[in-house]
Amino acid sequence: MKRLFKGGTVISGEGMRKVDLLVKGEKILAIGENLEFRDAEVVDVRGKLLFPGFIDAHTHMALEVCNTVTADGFNTGTKAELAGGTTCIVDYATQYPGESLRKGLDNWHKKADGQSSCDYAFHLAITDWNEEISRELGEIAAKETMSFKLYMTYDTMVDDETMYEILSRLKELGGIAGVHCENHGIIQARLKQVEKKKGDRKDVSDYPWTRPKEAEAEAVHRLLAIAKCVDTPVIIVHLSTAAGYREILRARESGQIVYVETCPQYLVMDEEKYSLPAEEARHYMIAPPLRRRKNQDVLWQALKEGRIQTIATDHCSFTKEQKMAGAEDFSKTPCGMPGAEERPALIWQFGINEGRITPEQMCAYLAENPAKLYHLYPWKGALIPGADADIVVWNPDTEWTLSAETQQSACDYCPMEGTKIRGRAEQVYLRGILAAENGKVLVENAGVYVRHGAE
Repeated sequence: MKRLFKGGTVISGEGMRKVDLLVKGEKILAIGENLEFRDAEVVDVRGKLLFPGFIDAHTHMALEVCNTVTADGFNTGTKAELAGGTTCIVDYATQYPGESLRKGLDNWHKKADGQSSCDYAFHLAITDWNEEISRELGEIAAKETMSFKLYMTYDTMVDDETMYEILSRLKELGGIAGVHCENHGIIQARLKQVEKKKGDRKDVSDYPWTRPKEAEAEAVHRLLAIAKCVDTPVIIVHLSTAAGYREILRARESGQIVYVETCPQYLVMDEEKYSLPAEEARHYMIAPPLRRRKNQDVLWQALKEGRIQTIATDHCSFTKEQKMAGAEDFSKTPCGMPGAEERPALIWQFGINEGRITPEQMCAYLAENPAKLYHLYPWKGALIPGADADIVVWNPDTEWTLSAETQQSACDYCPMEGTKIRGRAEQVYLRGILAAENGKVLVENAGVYVRHGAE
């Protein structure tokens, strides 16, 4: 089957062109002015923008954490992604201590295969390290994924020596690591301080103090020092502070290659949320936490200047009931929020409509750059001949309101409830199939696994 998209404006990271787009089956066949094909179904997209399907390169679907499992598995979480315009996610598979890397990936395949409504790939979080894992890493990087995750806090953290060894091995293989940068010792010490001072940890307003900006900045600095010794690029995931950003700028000035990801929550929400009544404040407990508002200006300016490469969600959803696990001790609250469906809309509303970034930059941060960074390009992230026909028909004039009542996520609250948006993914095509329209999912479980290894 052929579809001819006529009259729209095609967006790339380089510019905007008013051209027609021809799709045959799952692929883009041609792009050009005044295309005509007698046997093609014509899709009138006059006045609309055509983005490549967005890529969310930081998600946690069906994640077992804090004695519970995220509200969204691949079934509901990917429907939320698709409804908002995201056609491919890169989820964090995890190798738990004692497991092989293959076991970690197999566990995630069991969760995702046949359950996903958008295409999906995996990063692999490495928590156990020895000679056998190092050898196995070569096979995984060749056949499955070139992208890995390392933590500098939590039970899954690696120490500095292990960090050095893993980064060195990834350098040999041509792989790359995204790193969660927070100083574990500072966090643990401050949690003890709160309890000692108050006798408990019920007051959620104390939460951001236990994970200060210095904890992020120090960990970023330490990671970059290790990466410099190894002489390899790294990715800072979910950057939240100006202090962390300054460490990145210093490293870049000395010649280091550092890629940076941030998230909508750090661009549009701030730590005042933790002063809400405790039951509601816990809904906003994420790690790193929401920051003071002045950090938003720094992150938006970095996006405007092209110094941040990607915007992902860190979608890690829990219901109101699950969040109540922290009622007596906020440190027991499962950290994370939903964001899969809202991401493109929030970046459009607060980025494009408010003049902070351009549509071309939105395309780069939400599609093109993650595709290139994670070895998915040119099949993903671009509207060019030969690419997958993942197409978002964006109507810049549609007015609507974010609400838990209408969202696809299994989470029972929306962090930005009541936010008015002008601009929406009117139609979302997944490999040539019209899969979602104005927030409604039309085709479920059509997602396929995407390898992005070296081969």
